[in-house]
Amino acid sequence: MLVWWLRSLGDSFGSDSLAAVGKITFRGALAAGVALAVALFLGPRLIDWLRRRFREPNKSDSPQLRQLHQTKQSTPTMGGLFLVAGVLGALVLLADLANPFVQIALFLTVGLGLVGVVDDAVKLRGKANGISARAKLLGQLAVASVAAWWLYAHHAAQASTGSELGALALWIPLADVAVPIGWGFVPLAIVVIVGMSNAVNLTDGLDGLAGGCLLMSIGAMGAVAYAAGHARIADYLTMARIPGAGEMAVLAAAIAGGVLGFLWFNCHPAQVFMGDTGSLPLGGLLGLIALACRQEALLLVVGGVFLAEAASVVVQVGGYKWRRRRVFRCAPLHHHFQFKGLPEGKIVVRFWIASAVCGILGLACLKVNISECYPAAAATRAETAVASPEAKTNLHRATYQDSVRPCEYVTDVDFPPATKNR
Repeated sequence: MLVWWLRSLGDSFGSDSLAAVGKITFRGALAAGVALAVALFLGPRLIDWLRRRFREPNKSDSPQLRQLHQTKQSTPTMGGLFLVAGVLGALVLLADLANPFVQIALFLTVGLGLVGVVDDAVKLRGKANGISARAKLLGQLAVASVAAWWLYAHHAAQASTGSELGALALWIPLADVAVPIGWGFVPLAIVVIVGMSNAVNLTDGLDGLAGGCLLMSIGAMGAVAYAAGHARIADYLTMARIPGAGEMAVLAAAIAGGVLGFLWFNCHPAQVFMGDTGSLPLGGLLGLIALACRQEALLLVVGGVFLAEAASVVVQVGGYKWRRRRVFRCAPLHHHFQFKGLPEGKIVVRFWIASAVCGILGLACLKVNISECYPAAAATRAETAVASPEAKTNLHRATYQDSVRPCEYVTDVDFPPATKNR
């Protein structure tokens, strides 16, 4: 909305004086502030309302886990309502609503949020532990399939015009390799969205755990999205250049602000739980950011904690069905450490630290493969690229790297209007 308003003023008065206000960095900061303010304002009011209607019963199948979480009995859940409200409000006010990535983000937030609301409502009002796993997965797949085709159509249209370089390729960190996948992008996108949605949901088992880990991962992926939408930075880091992907930095900032507001009430001892209402859409949005900037492989590093939590469940279930033996004392992984006697607060902070390390490693992967200090290596890469489908992209990058000094701060360069990132 702010972008539309600024464009209207520019068309009316023909002035660039408000251009700085429309920049991604400024709007991202405002989005974080708006989402935080909305969450802090709605939080106490919704918590009081939820406490009277939606208290989560302790329905764990494990007697030991029920004993550990006895103090959490009847804590209100569905706190994701005010978190998601903050994110949606910030996006509508401060993101570029004409951007397809923003439109998909709004669709995913509402779609996966509704799946979460239905699951939480059934869990709280009936005897069942939420809707069936099959129904829940079908709902997620339906929403993710629409988003995946929408993303594919946008990437394919941009790739056909040459404005997106490597938009339909799988980029491998460190190796500086882009593998063309074409139609394979659609199933990949579905797996990423549904997988991250469920991974964040599984991580949401201790006070502040999912929220703190999300802050680290979203911060890292937001920086990656900003770089992918910035022509010079994307070329400098030898990553896919995706016009419009920078708007995902505004989304990441909005999520960060909303999560901070939620953690105000979710820190130990929690006044409210996130519930599927919050964890499902937030996980899906994390996957969307990676898909928008074509860094799905990098997400495996940045979201390492979520991957480990989901993998622990798969290993536990698979191991028990195969050999009738449990690999962990309890799954997901954070419960395993609870069963070993570690205090909840210590587990949460250590998982936060692990998530921060994963985010730093992910960002480091973007820089490791740069050879700006070795022009000969860049030239060799350019010669090799001539025979590949990405020849023009890699040749341009090799040439650009030869012209960049190691410590040159490329974001201070004046850009022509066609490539300026706003």
